[in-house]
Amino acid sequence: MPPLSNLAVRDIETVLHPYTNLDTHRTIGPIVFERGEGVFLYDSNGKEYIEGLAGLWCTSLGYGNEELVEAAAEQMRRLPFSHMFAGKSHDPGIALAEKLKEIAPCEISKVFFVSSGSEANDTQVKLAWYFNNALGRPNKKKIISRLRGYHGVTVASASLTGLPYNHIDFDLPISNILHTDCPHPYRGMEAGETEEDFATRMADSLDALIQKEGPDTVAAFIAEPVMGAGGVIIPPKTYYEKVKAVLDKYDVLFIDDEVICGFGRLGTMFGAQTMGMQPDTVSVAKALSSAYQPIGAVMVPERMYQAMIDESKKLGTFGHGYTYSGHPVAAAVAVKTLEIYEREDIVGKVNAISPTFQSRLKALGEHPLVGEARGLGMIGALELVADKDTRRAFDPKAGVGAKVTAFAEAEGLIVRALGGDIIALCPPLVISEDEIGELFDRLGRALDKAEAFVSAQNLRAA
Repeated sequence: MPPLSNLAVRDIETVLHPYTNLDTHRTIGPIVFERGEGVFLYDSNGKEYIEGLAGLWCTSLGYGNEELVEAAAEQMRRLPFSHMFAGKSHDPGIALAEKLKEIAPCEISKVFFVSSGSEANDTQVKLAWYFNNALGRPNKKKIISRLRGYHGVTVASASLTGLPYNHIDFDLPISNILHTDCPHPYRGMEAGETEEDFATRMADSLDALIQKEGPDTVAAFIAEPVMGAGGVIIPPKTYYEKVKAVLDKYDVLFIDDEVICGFGRLGTMFGAQTMGMQPDTVSVAKALSSAYQPIGAVMVPERMYQAMIDESKKLGTFGHGYTYSGHPVAAAVAVKTLEIYEREDIVGKVNAISPTFQSRLKALGEHPLVGEARGLGMIGALELVADKDTRRAFDPKAGVGAKVTAFAEAEGLIVRALGGDIIALCPPLVISEDEIGELFDRLGRALDKAEAFVSAQNLRAA
Protein backbone atom coordinates (compact mmCIF):
# COMPACT_ATOMS: atom_id res chain seq x y z
CA MET A 1 0.00 0.00 0.00
CA PRO A 2 1.43 3.41 -0.96
CA PRO A 3 2.16 5.88 1.85
CA LEU A 4 -0.72 8.12 2.90
CA SER A 5 -0.69 11.69 1.61
CA ASN A 6 -0.42 14.68 3.90
CA LEU A 7 -4.14 15.36 3.40
CA ALA A 8 -4.99 11.79 4.38
CA VAL A 9 -2.88 11.94 7.53
CA ARG A 10 -4.47 15.24 8.53
CA ASP A 11 -7.90 13.70 8.01
CA ILE A 12 -7.09 10.63 10.11
CA GLU A 13 -5.87 12.77 12.98
CA THR A 14 -8.79 15.21 13.02
CA VAL A 15 -12.02 13.90 11.46
CA LEU A 16 -14.50 11.45 12.98
CA HIS A 17 -16.23 9.90 9.94
CA PRO A 18 -19.85 8.75 9.91
CA TYR A 19 -20.69 5.21 8.79
CA THR A 20 -17.02 4.22 8.66
CA ASN A 21 -14.97 1.42 10.19
CA LEU A 22 -12.86 3.75 12.30
CA ASP A 23 -10.09 1.22 12.85
CA THR A 24 -9.68 0.34 9.17
CA HIS A 25 -9.82 4.02 8.25
CA ARG A 26 -6.62 4.69 10.17
CA THR A 27 -4.77 2.36 7.78
CA ILE A 28 -6.53 3.03 4.49
CA GLY A 29 -7.30 6.73 4.89
CA PRO A 30 -9.91 8.72 2.95
CA ILE A 31 -10.60 9.44 -0.67
CA VAL A 32 -10.27 13.23 -0.72
CA PHE A 33 -12.45 14.84 -3.38
CA GLU A 34 -11.45 18.22 -4.76
CA ARG A 35 -14.05 19.09 -7.36
CA GLY A 36 -17.10 17.86 -9.24
CA GLU A 37 -18.61 18.50 -12.63
CA GLY A 38 -21.89 17.03 -13.83
CA VAL A 39 -21.95 13.38 -12.73
CA PHE A 40 -18.18 13.22 -12.22
CA LEU A 41 -16.02 13.69 -9.13
CA TYR A 42 -12.25 14.22 -9.08
CA ASP A 43 -10.03 13.30 -6.15
CA SER A 44 -6.86 14.99 -4.89
CA ASN A 45 -4.81 12.83 -7.26
CA GLY A 46 -6.86 13.93 -10.26
CA LYS A 47 -8.65 10.58 -10.65
CA GLU A 48 -12.14 10.71 -12.16
CA TYR A 49 -15.15 8.89 -10.71
CA ILE A 50 -18.74 8.56 -11.85
CA GLU A 51 -20.94 9.47 -8.90
CA GLY A 52 -23.23 6.45 -8.79
CA LEU A 53 -25.12 7.35 -5.62
CA ALA A 54 -25.79 11.08 -6.16
CA GLY A 55 -23.63 11.74 -3.10
CA LEU A 56 -25.91 10.20 -0.50
CA TRP A 57 -29.05 9.85 -2.65
CA CYS A 58 -29.21 13.64 -2.90
CA THR A 59 -27.18 15.48 -5.58
CA SER A 60 -29.89 15.15 -8.20
CA LEU A 61 -28.66 17.99 -10.45
CA GLY A 62 -25.05 16.84 -10.29
CA TYR A 63 -22.04 19.03 -9.58
CA GLY A 64 -21.19 22.53 -10.74
CA ASN A 65 -24.69 23.86 -11.36
CA GLU A 66 -23.99 27.58 -11.67
CA GLU A 67 -27.61 28.61 -11.17
CA LEU A 68 -27.59 27.10 -7.69
CA VAL A 69 -24.19 28.63 -6.92
CA GLU A 70 -25.43 32.06 -7.99
CA ALA A 71 -28.69 31.70 -6.02
CA ALA A 72 -26.64 31.05 -2.87
CA ALA A 73 -24.22 33.92 -3.57
CA GLU A 74 -26.99 36.40 -4.32
CA GLN A 75 -28.88 35.52 -1.16
CA MET A 76 -25.72 35.70 0.95
CA ARG A 77 -25.11 39.22 -0.29
CA ARG A 78 -28.69 40.30 0.45
CA LEU A 79 -29.57 38.46 3.68
CA PRO A 80 -27.08 35.76 4.75
CA PHE A 81 -29.08 34.77 7.82
CA SER A 82 -32.39 35.38 9.51
CA HIS A 83 -34.22 32.98 11.81
CA MET A 84 -37.94 32.17 11.87
CA PHE A 85 -38.46 32.25 15.66
CA ALA A 86 -41.12 34.53 17.23
CA GLY A 87 -42.86 35.26 13.95
CA LYS A 88 -39.80 36.41 11.98
CA SER A 89 -39.68 35.48 8.30
CA HIS A 90 -38.09 36.18 4.92
CA ASP A 91 -39.02 35.96 1.26
CA PRO A 92 -37.06 32.79 0.30
CA GLY A 93 -38.65 30.82 3.16
CA ILE A 94 -42.14 32.03 2.27
CA ALA A 95 -41.63 31.28 -1.43
CA LEU A 96 -40.32 27.79 -0.69
CA ALA A 97 -43.23 26.98 1.62
CA GLU A 98 -45.67 28.17 -1.05
CA LYS A 99 -44.06 25.98 -3.71
CA LEU A 100 -43.92 22.88 -1.50
CA LYS A 101 -47.56 23.32 -0.56
CA GLU A 102 -48.41 23.63 -4.27
CA ILE A 103 -46.63 20.43 -5.37
CA ALA A 104 -47.12 18.22 -2.28
CA PRO A 105 -48.51 14.73 -2.89
CA CYS A 106 -51.41 15.31 -0.45
CA GLU A 107 -53.44 18.17 1.02
CA ILE A 108 -50.99 20.29 3.02
CA SER A 109 -51.65 23.33 5.18
CA LYS A 110 -48.26 24.39 6.56
CA VAL A 111 -44.53 23.71 6.11
CA PHE A 112 -42.00 23.49 8.95
CA PHE A 113 -38.34 23.82 7.94
CA VAL A 114 -35.38 21.77 9.19
CA SER A 115 -31.81 21.14 8.04
CA SER A 116 -31.88 17.40 7.30
CA GLY A 117 -34.00 14.32 6.86
CA SER A 118 -33.09 13.18 10.36
CA GLU A 119 -34.39 16.45 11.81
CA ALA A 120 -37.52 16.15 9.67
CA ASN A 121 -38.40 12.71 10.99
CA ASP A 122 -37.41 13.63 14.53
CA THR A 123 -39.88 16.50 14.17
CA GLN A 124 -42.52 14.11 12.83
CA VAL A 125 -42.31 12.12 16.07
CA LYS A 126 -42.63 15.24 18.22
CA LEU A 127 -45.53 16.60 16.18
CA ALA A 128 -47.41 13.29 16.38
CA TRP A 129 -47.06 13.42 20.17
CA TYR A 130 -47.95 17.12 20.35
CA PHE A 131 -50.97 16.59 18.08
CA ASN A 132 -52.40 13.82 20.24
CA ASN A 133 -51.80 15.77 23.43
CA ALA A 134 -53.69 18.67 21.87
CA LEU A 135 -56.58 16.32 21.10
CA GLY A 136 -56.65 15.01 24.66
CA ARG A 137 -55.24 11.59 23.71
CA PRO A 138 -52.14 11.37 25.95
CA ASN A 139 -51.79 7.60 25.52
CA LYS A 140 -51.80 7.65 21.68
CA LYS A 141 -48.03 8.00 21.28
CA LYS A 142 -46.50 4.90 19.68
CA ILE A 143 -44.93 5.25 16.23
CA ILE A 144 -44.63 2.19 14.00
CA SER A 145 -41.78 1.95 11.51
CA ARG A 146 -40.55 -1.07 9.54
CA LEU A 147 -37.62 -3.39 9.88
CA ARG A 148 -34.93 -2.23 7.43
CA GLY A 149 -36.58 1.18 7.15
CA TYR A 150 -34.24 4.18 7.29
CA HIS A 151 -35.40 7.48 8.77
CA GLY A 152 -32.27 9.15 10.15
CA VAL A 153 -29.79 9.10 13.02
CA THR A 154 -30.98 11.52 15.70
CA VAL A 155 -32.19 9.74 18.84
CA ALA A 156 -35.83 9.58 17.70
CA SER A 157 -35.21 9.14 13.97
CA ALA A 158 -32.55 6.47 14.57
CA SER A 159 -35.09 4.67 16.73
CA LEU A 160 -37.48 4.72 13.75
CA THR A 161 -34.71 3.33 11.57
CA GLY A 162 -34.95 -0.44 11.57
CA LEU A 163 -31.30 -1.36 11.03
CA PRO A 164 -29.13 -3.03 13.70
CA TYR A 165 -26.05 -0.80 13.38
CA ASN A 166 -28.17 2.25 14.20
CA HIS A 167 -29.31 0.68 17.47
CA ILE A 168 -26.52 -1.54 18.81
CA ASP A 169 -24.59 0.11 21.67
CA PHE A 170 -26.46 3.40 21.15
CA ASP A 171 -29.13 2.09 23.55
CA LEU A 172 -31.85 2.45 20.93
CA PRO A 173 -34.68 2.35 20.11
CA ILE A 174 -36.33 4.60 22.66
CA SER A 175 -39.73 3.74 24.09
CA ASN A 176 -42.89 4.23 22.02
CA ILE A 177 -41.11 3.19 18.79
CA LEU A 178 -42.18 -0.15 17.27
CA HIS A 179 -41.19 -2.03 14.12
CA THR A 180 -43.35 -4.12 11.84
CA ASP A 181 -42.36 -6.49 9.02
CA CYS A 182 -40.24 -5.41 6.07
CA PRO A 183 -42.18 -5.82 2.79
CA HIS A 184 -39.21 -7.34 0.95
CA PRO A 185 -40.52 -9.68 -1.77
CA TYR A 186 -37.13 -11.28 -2.55
CA ARG A 187 -36.58 -12.30 1.07
CA GLY A 188 -40.12 -12.39 2.46
CA MET A 189 -42.47 -13.98 -0.07
CA GLU A 190 -43.40 -17.59 0.60
CA ALA A 191 -43.58 -20.33 -2.02
CA GLY A 192 -46.69 -19.98 -4.16
CA GLU A 193 -47.51 -16.55 -2.74
CA THR A 194 -48.45 -13.75 -5.15
CA GLU A 195 -47.36 -10.16 -4.61
CA GLU A 196 -50.90 -9.29 -3.55
CA ASP A 197 -50.98 -12.23 -1.13
CA PHE A 198 -47.70 -11.00 0.36
CA ALA A 199 -49.06 -7.46 0.62
CA THR A 200 -52.13 -8.78 2.43
CA ARG A 201 -49.95 -10.72 4.87
CA MET A 202 -47.82 -7.63 5.57
CA ALA A 203 -50.92 -5.49 6.17
CA ASP A 204 -52.44 -8.18 8.40
CA SER A 205 -49.21 -8.26 10.42
CA LEU A 206 -49.40 -4.48 10.90
CA ASP A 207 -53.05 -4.79 11.93
CA ALA A 208 -52.15 -7.48 14.47
CA LEU A 209 -49.37 -5.30 15.93
CA ILE A 210 -51.73 -2.35 16.37
CA GLN A 211 -54.33 -4.58 18.00
CA LYS A 212 -51.72 -6.09 20.32
CA GLU A 213 -50.42 -2.69 21.41
CA GLY A 214 -53.91 -1.17 21.60
CA PRO A 215 -55.21 1.15 18.86
CA ASP A 216 -55.64 3.95 21.40
CA THR A 217 -51.84 3.88 21.99
CA VAL A 218 -50.68 4.02 18.34
CA ALA A 219 -50.20 7.50 16.87
CA ALA A 220 -48.50 7.04 13.50
CA PHE A 221 -46.94 4.77 10.90
CA ILE A 222 -43.91 5.97 8.89
CA ALA A 223 -42.69 4.60 5.57
CA GLU A 224 -40.40 5.44 2.66
CA PRO A 225 -42.17 4.85 -0.70
CA VAL A 226 -39.15 2.73 -1.74
CA MET A 227 -36.90 1.77 1.16
CA GLY A 228 -33.48 3.29 0.44
CA ALA A 229 -30.62 2.56 2.84
CA GLY A 230 -32.34 -0.63 3.96
CA GLY A 231 -31.66 -2.15 0.54
CA VAL A 232 -33.68 -0.35 -2.16
CA ILE A 233 -36.68 -2.48 -1.28
CA ILE A 234 -39.78 -2.03 -3.44
CA PRO A 235 -42.96 -3.14 -1.63
CA PRO A 236 -45.32 -5.52 -3.45
CA LYS A 237 -48.30 -4.34 -5.48
CA THR A 238 -51.31 -3.16 -3.41
CA TYR A 239 -49.16 -2.94 -0.25
CA TYR A 240 -49.78 0.74 0.49
CA GLU A 241 -53.46 0.48 -0.38
CA LYS A 242 -53.86 -2.29 2.19
CA VAL A 243 -51.71 -0.52 4.77
CA LYS A 244 -53.77 2.68 4.40
CA ALA A 245 -56.97 0.74 5.13
CA VAL A 246 -55.44 -0.55 8.36
CA LEU A 247 -54.27 2.92 9.43
CA ASP A 248 -57.65 4.49 8.70
CA LYS A 249 -59.41 1.81 10.74
CA TYR A 250 -57.45 2.79 13.85
CA ASP A 251 -57.06 6.57 13.23
CA VAL A 252 -53.29 6.29 12.81
CA LEU A 253 -51.38 9.03 10.98
CA PHE A 254 -49.52 8.00 7.81
CA ILE A 255 -46.09 9.71 7.62
CA ASP A 256 -44.50 9.68 4.16
CA ASP A 257 -40.69 9.84 4.30
CA GLU A 258 -39.77 11.29 0.88
CA VAL A 259 -36.18 12.14 1.85
CA ILE A 260 -34.77 9.82 -0.85
CA CYS A 261 -37.74 9.31 -3.19
CA GLY A 262 -38.90 12.90 -3.51
CA PHE A 263 -38.35 15.28 -6.43
CA GLY A 264 -38.39 12.97 -9.43
CA ARG A 265 -36.35 9.96 -8.35
CA LEU A 266 -39.10 7.40 -9.09
CA GLY A 267 -40.50 9.13 -12.19
CA THR A 268 -43.06 11.32 -10.40
CA MET A 269 -42.44 14.43 -8.31
CA PHE A 270 -42.96 12.38 -5.14
CA GLY A 271 -42.56 8.68 -4.51
CA ALA A 272 -46.02 8.55 -2.94
CA GLN A 273 -47.50 9.26 -6.36
CA THR A 274 -45.60 6.38 -7.96
CA MET A 275 -46.43 3.93 -5.18
CA GLY A 276 -50.07 4.84 -4.62
CA MET A 277 -49.58 6.15 -1.07
CA GLN A 278 -52.11 8.45 0.59
CA PRO A 279 -50.14 10.05 3.44
CA ASP A 280 -51.17 12.60 6.05
CA THR A 281 -47.76 14.25 6.57
CA VAL A 282 -44.60 14.37 4.45
CA SER A 283 -40.86 14.66 5.19
CA VAL A 284 -38.48 15.98 2.51
CA ALA A 285 -34.78 16.88 2.39
CA LYS A 286 -31.78 15.82 0.23
CA ALA A 287 -32.84 16.62 -3.37
CA LEU A 288 -34.90 19.58 -2.12
CA SER A 289 -31.76 21.64 -2.77
CA SER A 290 -29.91 19.04 -4.83
CA ALA A 291 -27.81 18.87 -1.63
CA TYR A 292 -26.16 22.22 -2.41
CA GLN A 293 -27.42 23.48 0.96
CA PRO A 294 -28.61 21.52 4.02
CA ILE A 295 -32.39 21.90 4.16
CA GLY A 296 -35.45 19.77 4.74
CA ALA A 297 -39.10 20.23 5.60
CA VAL A 298 -42.10 18.66 7.28
CA MET A 299 -45.48 19.26 5.63
CA VAL A 300 -48.58 18.97 7.80
CA PRO A 301 -52.34 18.93 7.10
CA GLU A 302 -54.86 21.48 8.31
CA ARG A 303 -56.26 19.30 11.10
CA MET A 304 -52.81 18.96 12.62
CA TYR A 305 -52.16 22.68 12.24
CA GLN A 306 -55.44 23.56 13.97
CA ALA A 307 -54.61 21.29 16.89
CA MET A 308 -51.16 22.90 17.12
CA ILE A 309 -52.74 26.36 17.23
CA ASP A 310 -54.91 25.30 20.15
CA GLU A 311 -51.98 23.77 22.02
CA SER A 312 -49.64 26.74 21.47
CA LYS A 313 -52.41 29.10 22.60
CA LYS A 314 -52.75 27.11 25.80
CA LEU A 315 -48.99 26.93 26.42
CA GLY A 316 -48.06 30.38 25.13
CA THR A 317 -45.80 29.18 22.32
CA PHE A 318 -45.06 26.32 19.93
CA GLY A 319 -41.86 25.20 21.64
CA HIS A 320 -40.03 23.55 18.76
CA GLY A 321 -37.58 24.85 16.17
CA TYR A 322 -33.98 25.06 15.03
CA THR A 323 -31.61 28.00 14.59
CA TYR A 324 -31.36 27.13 10.91
CA SER A 325 -35.06 26.36 10.29
CA GLY A 326 -35.67 27.90 6.88
CA HIS A 327 -32.17 29.39 6.61
CA PRO A 328 -32.53 32.03 3.86
CA VAL A 329 -29.55 30.87 1.80
CA ALA A 330 -30.67 27.24 1.91
CA ALA A 331 -34.24 28.27 1.14
CA ALA A 332 -33.14 30.39 -1.84
CA VAL A 333 -31.16 27.48 -3.26
CA ALA A 334 -34.12 25.14 -2.74
CA VAL A 335 -36.47 27.56 -4.53
CA LYS A 336 -34.06 27.68 -7.46
CA THR A 337 -33.73 23.88 -7.42
CA LEU A 338 -37.50 23.42 -7.67
CA GLU A 339 -37.57 26.01 -10.47
CA ILE A 340 -34.96 23.99 -12.39
CA TYR A 341 -36.85 20.73 -11.85
CA GLU A 342 -39.95 22.32 -13.33
CA ARG A 343 -38.25 24.19 -16.17
CA GLU A 344 -36.10 21.25 -17.23
CA ASP A 345 -38.95 18.74 -16.75
CA ILE A 346 -36.87 16.55 -14.49
CA VAL A 347 -39.75 14.06 -14.15
CA GLY A 348 -39.95 13.73 -17.92
CA LYS A 349 -36.18 13.25 -18.13
CA VAL A 350 -36.31 10.47 -15.54
CA ASN A 351 -39.05 8.72 -17.48
CA ALA A 352 -36.98 9.04 -20.67
CA ILE A 353 -33.70 7.66 -19.29
CA SER A 354 -34.88 5.23 -16.60
CA PRO A 355 -35.68 2.42 -19.08
CA THR A 356 -32.00 2.39 -20.09
CA PHE A 357 -30.91 2.50 -16.45
CA GLN A 358 -33.27 -0.29 -15.42
CA SER A 359 -32.41 -2.42 -18.45
CA ARG A 360 -28.69 -2.28 -17.69
CA LEU A 361 -29.40 -2.91 -14.01
CA LYS A 362 -31.60 -5.95 -14.71
CA ALA A 363 -28.95 -7.38 -17.05
CA LEU A 364 -26.56 -7.59 -14.09
CA GLY A 365 -29.07 -9.90 -12.44
CA GLU A 366 -27.51 -12.63 -14.59
CA HIS A 367 -24.08 -12.12 -13.02
CA PRO A 368 -22.91 -15.08 -10.88
CA LEU A 369 -22.69 -12.87 -7.79
CA VAL A 370 -26.15 -11.31 -8.08
CA GLY A 371 -29.24 -12.88 -6.57
CA GLU A 372 -31.61 -10.08 -7.49
CA ALA A 373 -31.32 -6.85 -9.48
CA ARG A 374 -34.18 -4.55 -8.50
CA GLY A 375 -35.07 -0.96 -9.09
CA LEU A 376 -37.60 1.68 -10.03
CA GLY A 377 -37.11 4.96 -11.83
CA MET A 378 -33.53 6.08 -11.22
CA ILE A 379 -32.78 4.00 -8.15
CA GLY A 380 -31.65 0.39 -7.99
CA ALA A 381 -29.75 -2.29 -6.14
CA LEU A 382 -27.93 -5.57 -6.64
CA GLU A 383 -28.33 -8.12 -3.84
CA LEU A 384 -25.25 -10.34 -3.78
CA VAL A 385 -25.63 -14.00 -2.82
CA ALA A 386 -23.43 -17.04 -2.32
CA ASP A 387 -26.03 -19.29 -3.99
CA LYS A 388 -28.44 -17.95 -6.60
CA ASP A 389 -30.80 -20.94 -6.39
CA THR A 390 -31.28 -20.96 -2.62
CA ARG A 391 -30.66 -17.20 -2.17
CA ARG A 392 -28.15 -18.01 0.55
CA ALA A 393 -26.26 -14.91 1.62
CA PHE A 394 -22.52 -14.62 2.06
CA ASP A 395 -21.07 -14.68 5.55
CA PRO A 396 -21.16 -10.98 6.54
CA LYS A 397 -17.58 -11.27 7.80
CA ALA A 398 -16.43 -11.98 4.23
CA GLY A 399 -17.24 -8.38 3.28
CA VAL A 400 -18.19 -9.19 -0.31
CA GLY A 401 -20.24 -6.02 -0.72
CA ALA A 402 -17.35 -3.91 0.53
CA LYS A 403 -15.05 -5.66 -1.97
CA VAL A 404 -17.38 -4.73 -4.82
CA THR A 405 -17.37 -1.06 -3.79
CA ALA A 406 -13.57 -1.09 -3.52
CA PHE A 407 -13.22 -2.65 -6.97
CA ALA A 408 -15.76 -0.11 -8.29
CA GLU A 409 -13.69 2.76 -6.88
CA ALA A 410 -10.64 1.32 -8.62
CA GLU A 411 -12.69 1.40 -11.84
CA GLY A 412 -13.69 5.02 -11.20
CA LEU A 413 -17.21 4.51 -9.87
CA ILE A 414 -18.74 5.45 -6.53
CA VAL A 415 -21.45 3.05 -5.30
CA ARG A 416 -22.46 2.05 -1.79
CA ALA A 417 -22.61 -1.32 -0.06
CA LEU A 418 -25.60 -1.64 2.26
CA GLY A 419 -26.18 -4.26 4.91
CA GLY A 420 -26.72 -7.75 3.51
CA ASP A 421 -24.20 -7.26 0.68
CA ILE A 422 -26.51 -5.02 -1.31
CA ILE A 423 -24.95 -2.61 -3.82
CA ALA A 424 -27.01 0.56 -4.17
CA LEU A 425 -27.22 2.80 -7.24
CA CYS A 426 -28.83 6.24 -7.37
CA PRO A 427 -27.02 8.49 -9.87
CA PRO A 428 -27.71 12.21 -10.40
CA LEU A 429 -30.87 12.68 -12.44
CA VAL A 430 -28.93 14.71 -15.02
CA ILE A 431 -26.94 11.64 -16.09
CA SER A 432 -26.94 10.98 -19.86
CA GLU A 433 -27.61 7.73 -21.71
CA ASP A 434 -23.90 7.40 -22.54
CA GLU A 435 -22.93 8.03 -18.92
CA ILE A 436 -25.41 5.37 -17.78
CA GLY A 437 -23.66 2.97 -20.14
CA GLU A 438 -20.25 3.86 -18.74
CA LEU A 439 -21.53 3.54 -15.16
CA PHE A 440 -22.69 -0.03 -15.77
CA ASP A 441 -19.58 -0.95 -17.76
CA ARG A 442 -17.46 0.04 -14.77
CA LEU A 443 -19.76 -1.74 -12.33
CA GLY A 444 -19.68 -4.89 -14.45
CA ARG A 445 -15.89 -4.95 -14.36
CA ALA A 446 -15.99 -4.48 -10.58
CA LEU A 447 -18.37 -7.42 -10.23
CA ASP A 448 -16.11 -9.58 -12.37
CA LYS A 449 -13.14 -8.75 -10.12
CA ALA A 450 -15.24 -9.52 -7.04
CA GLU A 451 -16.31 -12.85 -8.53
CA ALA A 452 -12.67 -13.78 -9.08
CA PHE A 453 -11.93 -12.82 -5.47
CA VAL A 454 -14.88 -14.86 -4.15
CA SER A 455 -13.74 -17.91 -6.13
CA ALA A 456 -10.10 -17.56 -5.10
CA GLN A 457 -11.09 -17.28 -1.41
CA ASN A 458 -13.71 -20.05 -1.64
CA LEU A 459 -16.28 -17.72 -0.06
CA ARG A 460 -19.25 -19.66 -1.39
CA ALA A 461 -18.59 -22.58 0.94
CA ALA A 462 -21.62 -23.15 3.16
